[in-house]
Amino acid sequence: MSILKIAIQKSGRLNEDSIQILKDCGISIDNGNDQLKAKATNFPLEVLFLRNSDIPQYLIDGVVDAAIVGDNLLVEKGKGIQIAQKLGFSKCKVSVAVPKSFEYNSIKDLDGLRVATSYPNTVINYFSKVGLTVDIHQISGSVEIAPNIGLADAIVDIVSSGSTLFKNNLKEVEVIYKSEAVLAVSPSISPEVQAILNKLQFRIESVLKARKSKYILMNVPNDKIDLITKTLPVLKSPTIMPLAQEGWSSLHSVIEEDQFWEVIDQLKLAGAEGILVCPIEKMIL
Repeated sequence: MSILKIAIQKSGRLNEDSIQILKDCGISIDNGNDQLKAKATNFPLEVLFLRNSDIPQYLIDGVVDAAIVGDNLLVEKGKGIQIAQKLGFSKCKVSVAVPKSFEYNSIKDLDGLRVATSYPNTVINYFSKVGLTVDIHQISGSVEIAPNIGLADAIVDIVSSGSTLFKNNLKEVEVIYKSEAVLAVSPSISPEVQAILNKLQFRIESVLKARKSKYILMNVPNDKIDLITKTLPVLKSPTIMPLAQEGWSSLHSVIEEDQFWEVIDQLKLAGAEGILVCPIEKMIL
C-alpha cells in the first residue's frame, strides 16, 4: 500500500502549527520525543521531522512526497517545487534590518556594504532588482548578532514579532518578502501517492475554511427576514425556523468572521436579537 511521506520542521512554531493542522484533519500521529519519523495510525501517511533548510532538497530528490514549509524557503532553495496550497499560518517576513544608530533613508544607503544572511539567493535577487551590489556574508546560525560583532553592516533575516531585532538593537527598514506556510509537492511524486495527497488537501481545505468561518444564529422578526438575509454575506441562503413566539423566527447561517463585524450593527438595526456566534470544527463545501 502506498504511503504519503510528508516532511515538517523538526522544532519551532512551524512544527507545532503543522502537527496541529494534521490533528485537525483527523490524522493521529504518535510523535514521541526526538523521533525523526512517525506514522499516522488512521491515514496512509508518514511524517519526517527534518531540519528546515534541508527540506527543499529532500523534495527535489524525491525522498519525501510533500512538505509543510515556509514559502520563503522555496524562494531561496526550492526552484521547480510546486506549491499545492497556501496554509495561512506561521506568517512572517524576510526583511532588511540595520542597527538603530544607522541613519537610513533608502535601500541605496546599503550599496557596497556588508549584509549577513541565511538567504543569499534571496538577497542577491533583491539587490540586483534595485540595481545595488552588497557584500554577502552567509551565516547559518544567529544572523541578528552579526552587526554587533562587526561582521556586517546590515542583515536580511526572518522577522515575526520583531522582538529579536529589538533585543539586538536593530530596526527593520525594508520588507523583501512576506511568507507563510505552504503545502509543497515533490516533482517526482507518483500518481498513487498524489491520490493520497489529494485526500489530505481536501481535509486541509475543510479545516482552513472552518477556521475562517463562524456559525451564526439569531432571532429575527418575520417581516425582517428578507432584509436581514440580504444583509448577511452568506454561502447560499440561511436556514429559517419558526419560534414558539408568533411573528418570530430563528435564522441560522455561516459567515466569515471578519465579515460578521462589518454587518453586526446593520443586523441589530434590522431587528435581530439574541445573536450567537459559534466556532466551526470542519466545513465541507
